[in-house]
Amino acid sequence: MYALLRQAHPPTGVEHCLSCKFISADEESLVVAGASFLSVYRLKSSDVATPTSERRKKLELVVEHQLYGSLQSIQSVRLHHNSRDSLLLGFNKAKLSIIQFDPETHDVKTVALRYFEEDLYQDGTQPVCIPLVRVDPEGRCAAMLVYGSRLAIMPFGRDHVLEEHEAFTPADQKPDSSFYVIELHKLDGQLNNVIDIQFLHGYYEPTLLILYEPIQTWPGRVAARQDTSAMVTISLNLVNQVHPVIWTLSHLPFDCLQAMPVPKPIGGVVVLATNSLLYLNQSVPPYGMSLNSITETSTSFSLKPQPNVCISLDCARAAFLSNDRLVLSLKGGEIYVVTLIVDSMRSVRSFNFDKAAGSVITTAVCVTGDGYLFLGSRLGNSILLKYAEKTGDLNPPAAEDDEEAQPEAKKVRLDSTSEEPSSVLLDDMDELEVYGTEAQAGTELASYTFEVCDSIVNIAPVARMVLGEPSFLSEEFSSANQLDLELVGCSGFGKNGALSVLQRSIRAQVVTTFELPGCTDMWTVRSPERPSDKEEEEDEEEEDKKEEASMLSAYHSFLILSRADSSIVLHTAQDINELDHSGFNTKAPTVFAGNMGGNKYILQVCPNSIHILEGDKRLESLDIDDVTIVGCSLADPYAVLLCSDGSLSLVTFQELNELGEPMDSADTEPSKLQLTRHALSSESHVVACSAYKDVSGLFGISQGVQPVEMKNETEAPAVASATAATFQPILGSRLSVDEEDDLLYGDTSADMLFSNAVEHSLPEEPSEPASATQRTVEPDDIVEPTYWCAVCRESGILEIYRLPDFQLAFQFPDFPAGLQLLTDHPEAEQDGEVAQTGILPVHEILLVGLGPKSDRPYLIGRVDQDLFIYQAFRSPTPALTDHLSIRFKKFEHQLLLREKTGRTVTRLTDQDSGKGDREQLMKTRLSQLRVFHDVSGYSGVFVCGHYPHWLFMTDRGAVRAHPMSIDGPITSFAPFTNVNCTEGFLYFNKTEELRICVLPTHMLYDSYWPVRKVPLRATPHSVSFHPESKTYAVVASQPVVNKAAPRVNNDDLEEIEILERDERFIYPTLDKFSLQLYSPVNWEVIPNTRYDFHDWERLTALKTVRLRSQETVSRRKGFIALATTFAFGEEVSARGRILLFDVVDVVPEPGKPLTRYKLKLLCKKDQRGPVTTLEQVDGLLLAAVGQKVYVWDFKDGKDLVGIAFIDTQLYIHTAVSLKNFVLVGDIKKSVSLLRYQEENKSISLISRDIYPLEIFTAEYVVDNKQLGFLVTDTDRNLILYHYQPEALESCGGQRLLRRADINVGSHVNAMFRTPCKTSGAAVSLGCSSDKRHITWFATLDGAIGFLIPMPEKTYRRLLMLQNKMLVSLPHTAGLNPKSFRMFRSRHPGLNNPHRNILDGDLLWRYVGLGHKERVELARQIGTTQGQILQDLTDVEKASSLF
Repeated sequence: MYALLRQAHPPTGVEHCLSCKFISADEESLVVAGASFLSVYRLKSSDVATPTSERRKKLELVVEHQLYGSLQSIQSVRLHHNSRDSLLLGFNKAKLSIIQFDPETHDVKTVALRYFEEDLYQDGTQPVCIPLVRVDPEGRCAAMLVYGSRLAIMPFGRDHVLEEHEAFTPADQKPDSSFYVIELHKLDGQLNNVIDIQFLHGYYEPTLLILYEPIQTWPGRVAARQDTSAMVTISLNLVNQVHPVIWTLSHLPFDCLQAMPVPKPIGGVVVLATNSLLYLNQSVPPYGMSLNSITETSTSFSLKPQPNVCISLDCARAAFLSNDRLVLSLKGGEIYVVTLIVDSMRSVRSFNFDKAAGSVITTAVCVTGDGYLFLGSRLGNSILLKYAEKTGDLNPPAAEDDEEAQPEAKKVRLDSTSEEPSSVLLDDMDELEVYGTEAQAGTELASYTFEVCDSIVNIAPVARMVLGEPSFLSEEFSSANQLDLELVGCSGFGKNGALSVLQRSIRAQVVTTFELPGCTDMWTVRSPERPSDKEEEEDEEEEDKKEEASMLSAYHSFLILSRADSSIVLHTAQDINELDHSGFNTKAPTVFAGNMGGNKYILQVCPNSIHILEGDKRLESLDIDDVTIVGCSLADPYAVLLCSDGSLSLVTFQELNELGEPMDSADTEPSKLQLTRHALSSESHVVACSAYKDVSGLFGISQGVQPVEMKNETEAPAVASATAATFQPILGSRLSVDEEDDLLYGDTSADMLFSNAVEHSLPEEPSEPASATQRTVEPDDIVEPTYWCAVCRESGILEIYRLPDFQLAFQFPDFPAGLQLLTDHPEAEQDGEVAQTGILPVHEILLVGLGPKSDRPYLIGRVDQDLFIYQAFRSPTPALTDHLSIRFKKFEHQLLLREKTGRTVTRLTDQDSGKGDREQLMKTRLSQLRVFHDVSGYSGVFVCGHYPHWLFMTDRGAVRAHPMSIDGPITSFAPFTNVNCTEGFLYFNKTEELRICVLPTHMLYDSYWPVRKVPLRATPHSVSFHPESKTYAVVASQPVVNKAAPRVNNDDLEEIEILERDERFIYPTLDKFSLQLYSPVNWEVIPNTRYDFHDWERLTALKTVRLRSQETVSRRKGFIALATTFAFGEEVSARGRILLFDVVDVVPEPGKPLTRYKLKLLCKKDQRGPVTTLEQVDGLLLAAVGQKVYVWDFKDGKDLVGIAFIDTQLYIHTAVSLKNFVLVGDIKKSVSLLRYQEENKSISLISRDIYPLEIFTAEYVVDNKQLGFLVTDTDRNLILYHYQPEALESCGGQRLLRRADINVGSHVNAMFRTPCKTSGAAVSLGCSSDKRHITWFATLDGAIGFLIPMPEKTYRRLLMLQNKMLVSLPHTAGLNPKSFRMFRSRHPGLNNPHRNILDGDLLWRYVGLGHKERVELARQIGTTQGQILQDLTDVEKASSLF
């Protein structure tokens, strides 16, 4: 059996974050990383102002990458000859990569690689130590902890720059290498079990502190062994590679967690322990503070109690807000600000704790920007907070001595990197440092306020996931052959717990449907003319009229439908009616319709005429007889017309009075429409064009060396006599060229040096503007719009012209090639080698500004059956005079929009593209790229066609592509808003039905999949869908303080002892479980359906099982089954219960429709052992109790009667059935296959895996007549087993054979199975795809993926492609996908990796390659790119279920 694994939903849990100047040297970037992804954000100002009248900042995505490795550590450093920071990424098995941002490609590039994976550093074992990476505060070197026993030192100074050939050499081969390794046991024989390493501030040489525990202990052993932690500090001499020990300290509390270096001028280190907070400095005695009363018995270290503070720092995360203030995020989400109170000798004498707020449970925290704090979480949504200092009358803790209570002195300390001052100044500073100042300032304690500014959605960790049916589905979609499904998963932990409702595709809510046969296209237009209303009162106030008119002006007034030989105009008021008499041209088909003059006028373009209207009144018409108009693109006040002969015409709209001057608002003369024909000099005809209005400031004409914003008063249009002046609204006071240039692009005089940090004598690159890599235009900045026209020719040349004079400003020779980067080529040839090679046809291009403000330029093109999406960014190198200084970077969307047809790819060459064929082709084409604004608050582009997609662009700056395949192919689309449909849209489907729809607003579309998070404020453990009632059963737990301890008395009876401690004691918490029903209609709790479990009772399984029943015709009925375990502790034996519930339908209470369902307990059966899992088999209930598996029969719906059992392994925690087969997974002993036989009422063992394996979950893989068993383990592997009794190695079928394996990179804890989708386009995965199942899985990092069986022929073809792509494509951070997907095990075994599973993530990168790269890879493996893309399309369509 062969299969393909693909990650359909990337991970969302945030593990790491840091702030550095990664993108630009002038602003901070926020780097966020998780299990296998890396994202870089910038902070931008939003339109929403804070109560302090300051604008909030929000996150904007700049770069996002998937990594072929599990990121374990991340740091930033400013390398030599660089103006930006670089990132040091540490991966599993001691891999280190250094990446930088490349302004030339607007992407990241790998500049250095290092690995320490030799057996020399493993000591013959498989350690699980995290490869910690730390960087010196001065940027002189970095240190990496290798396998917990060695330190790899990497100098970064001017004299220690890496050689190019060294970046790819093993660690032990270091002739003339600046890398060197320190063996920790040579520093101290007991230096092992490293807890943390940190570089300290304020030392002349790089100084590294190592926090370790030479002899480990645990809380149950504290009475005999405590204070086992220690620290050692070494000074690194990078030149001589010596590292003397300069400071040691032992007998620290055993529960030390991490070290936080204190910035200058205080210096030293703060050590976070579970129950205490320590400050250590080489020059002063240590100081510690007790945070609770547990330290009275757990440590002998000298600690001062902190009054009114009773917290624990277990799982806490910390970051410095300033040199003396530390922010702590505790494991419960509480945020504390800790102030370090120091005296004149820089000695910390106290800590002040201020509880500031409550937030998410944090896994990473960093300070970014000016006054912003980012809290990254893998247990909830990551949030961006704005903090502000609020000075209050806070008093520091009273000191023991009055002299010690003296306020803090202002100190000055020399920076080791600064220039040497004069001797007099040096003496004064030494005096200040020793004695302090005479006028000592008081210690000012301040409280902080925190305000949420932005958040990143996270669905991790997914504990369980089930399939369900959506609560509402339009009647038009209910008759579909394929069942509509949605995913519901348990996400989060504690107060961040939630249910995540996910849908892969968008399901529109249909308002109404009309049958309009023969319509080919449609447009909606607005009109400020107020529709007549006979019932309106004449004495209404004028202000109310204006307000209502402004509201109505946002509505679409007319719907224009185009047919083959005519047009239909509908008036969209309260009712939609056809206009019989109007100024619209209805006797000819409509090519385009849109608004001009600020939505005041309507432009209708027909094949041989142009009409301008105000409302339904025609103002002016322009007839064109010599050519036929086949396309139009509008950028108010310009409209570019594409004619059938490949020429362009420009329509300029300007309101002129009778003297030919611009008309004032008081004039009543009609507007004027002027047409100018432009014959662009080229032998190649234009096949696509797009007009664009730029408001981002990115499209600026270069005046030689640096880009300068184009001004209207400096423009000299070549056709000024034939066209009117550009219409531009007054946006504010006008700026000079230099002022506006600085405003838009920053200080252009600053030299920005960019060089490779790992090579000697690198040449300096030319200077670049501060905003060369991103936009820096803020909401208050004034940007005058400019107008452009993108043109694609038949020869494949892409050109951008300035409007209205059509001056060439950008040119790229081969747009259909789909290259990763489009740069300006002014000398590009017009025809190239079209006659010899041919090019792919360009059907349509769209240059559009996306986002809520339309300020993110994107170039979208339909080439053959591919969709190209390019993002514009400013070029770091100056452009030629009068040319645009921009480039376009390809956005990898991985969308497959190819129709499955047998015809070959159509190419346009000089031989087969005659004039008649070309004109006929252009006349029959339709625009499939439709721009929309304000559809349920979103904006973007809708892609029509056989596989329609939404392309959303929100404030987050990321393009989100969501399919809408529920109604099949869509031929036309238009946004629509009126009194009955607010912020909706229209579309025509394949059956020529016009649907008026709205976008469901309860879903969030600014994510990888449309998602809705239902907050629970509790930890969800399991969820199950009950099909009969269409409700969801959810088991969640709330932590409660526990003061009781179970005991066993002399009579072996259990008793509960109540323990009382002092007020500063932190009591443990106990999870209180409960069962609750939820309605998917609005995801509210169904009243009176809550069932609370006993104290100490934990849920182990929740499933909806179909058991034998006499109440239904099918003799099966669904019940909610639960398995629980009473876990009292080590002294009391565990026992459990089996509970069966039924959801009954009752008469609802008046006004409470949700009360129609009640939860009825049918059976409660106590067991003498823990019940660990449940499953149904042949209408019976299977339960694992202790080391046995029982089969129960639910007799008469009242009691469970045991009919069979079998002895199993240690702890069965997962079971899944198929017919009468049951696959059970043990926590240590892998999987076993059982079979229930109805004839003799017995359950027996068929086969099992003989090798030990720690199982997470298991599921079946169905491939027609073949059956596989898929399991996941603790090493993040997916393993596929087969039952093959005819194989020799199976010992007659007693052993399950491992046939395939792959590493996922995340822990998989939820799996389910669905049939392949066969409706719509036929899926050709084998001869009978309807008998193939897709096995889906969800990970604890928030990723969702699937494994689908593949035919051997397709597998072999894609395997060859995968092997070629491994060595042909560059991979982020230099990671090897083959190594990442290799089977891993901490325990050495005798099995070799079998693989046989394709890496779908790598194969899907083939979609984003250029045309030539595709063809070359396909040629190397002896196939065609069409065949490869068809194979990938088949997988894509088979898995598009949700």
